[in-house]
Amino acid sequence: MAFESLNEFFAMGGHAPYVWAAWGVTGALLVAIVLHARAERRQLLRNLQRRVRREERLGAERGDMAEVSHQVGGNHHDS
Repeated sequence: MAFESLNEFFAMGGHAPYVWAAWGVTGALLVAIVLHARAERRQLLRNLQRRVRREERLGAERGDMAEVSHQVGGNHHDS
């Protein structure tokens, strides 16, 4: 074992402030990335819902009631 006791492990041979600060910063950044990704996903879903409602409203105002296609390009899944 590299360390004789748990206290020596936490002391990291005198380098504890640097080691644990690095772990803390890394953990904080990982949490921030997850929170940011969740916020972006919620924003994207809200924007898509708003777009669908707007397109449905514009279609109803024009009277053609065309369905909104959510397919992009030639990415069809017909078997």
